[in-house]
Amino acid sequence: MQTHIETDVEVLEETVETEVRTLVVFNDEVNTFDWVIDTLIKVCDHTPEQAEQCTIIIHFKGKCSVKEGEFEALVPMRNEICRRGISAEIC
Repeated sequence: MQTHIETDVEVLEETVETEVRTLVVFNDEVNTFDWVIDTLIKVCDHTPEQAEQCTIIIHFKGKCSVKEGEFEALVPMRNEICRRGISAEIC
């Protein structure tokens, strides 16, 4: 014998809007490719390949978006990149 029980389930959906920002690194004539690659690996958690590709884009295009996320998450990364002598902005 099977018993069928119906229940009402109330689903609550909460939408949290966050503004996605971009961390941009700019080219300069001071820092070496290796230093920028190392910085992107350590600060932005890039793979070596990803860091190298971003560094090439920075060199040839003058800038590259290296990370996206919430402003609060990008601030420490930007600060560390700048502390290492590399120009960066959150856009």
